[in-house]
Amino acid sequence: MDAARPDESPEAQEKAQENLSGSGGLPERPALDREALCSAEFLSAHGISQLKVVDATGSTNADLLRAVTVEPQAWQDLAVLTAEHQTAARGRLDRSWEAPERSSVLVSIVLRPVNADGRPLPTQTYSWLSLLAALALRDALLETAGLRADVKWPNDVLVRGRKIAGILAQLGPMGDGSVPPVILGTGLNVTLTEAELPVPTATSVQLEGAETVDRTALLKSYLSRFCTLYRSFCNADGDPTAGLAGGPSLHKRVEAVMVTLGQQVRAHLPGDHEIIGHASRLDDSGSLLVVDSSAREHVVTAGDVIHLRPWTPPGQSAESGNA
Repeated sequence: MDAARPDESPEAQEKAQENLSGSGGLPERPALDREALCSAEFLSAHGISQLKVVDATGSTNADLLRAVTVEPQAWQDLAVLTAEHQTAARGRLDRSWEAPERSSVLVSIVLRPVNADGRPLPTQTYSWLSLLAALALRDALLETAGLRADVKWPNDVLVRGRKIAGILAQLGPMGDGSVPPVILGTGLNVTLTEAELPVPTATSVQLEGAETVDRTALLKSYLSRFCTLYRSFCNADGDPTAGLAGGPSLHKRVEAVMVTLGQQVRAHLPGDHEIIGHASRLDDSGSLLVVDSSAREHVVTAGDVIHLRPWTPPGQSAESGNA
């Protein structure tokens, strides 16, 4: 089976084939380098309070949600849990998925957002955290693997219109008087083959002919970029319009790489409701603003939307691009 796609350059196809080895055309899947990930130098450089690697679990997000409930003091801000294999992973709206062992980056992070003075961020700013993670992962894919990716609202990362990663943010318990924690989970397809993809519209780092499929390098790159952006966002009191990490604001950065904007979309909402219109922009809470045919602007929140898909008016040909 070819790892590269037909429209790729010969060089990219050759690179992808070089990454394939082992029986049956399956890629090698080495374990994560735990020593590199857990080194004191790496953790301290990025403010990571702890990093734990497990061989297998049901779900890293579920594990951390339990952990911050039972032992809140043991799991501080920027505590990280990553697994070689998940057997009961969940995405948005409790959708399940599973990938072969050592084929993906599967990581969850405890976030307890406070500013430089220790003041908790308003919980309404939490809706930006999954978008911040998507931006960090996009940057990591470009700089570490040479892959150009886009962000799809509200929580996906795409390469050439195909989903390569998903992100899920879940609010932890709020009753102990501490900063309400968020568990932020990310799943990145790394060495999945065509036959192993969860859906035909997905892809993997391997299939895109990337410069590397080293999961340790990809995970370290993602964590380092996320921590930098996250700390800058917290120090700006969660203001998405403030300059971030010495550059443009989070709002501007996300909009600049969000493929959803400018598209005609159909938003499927609870109760079998739907909104069809032009995805125009993000508001200050990270919600998507959709303008319908009557020029009415609708606010679509990540917590409410069930599906968001491209929509082509009847009688018109579908445009390239994905929402």
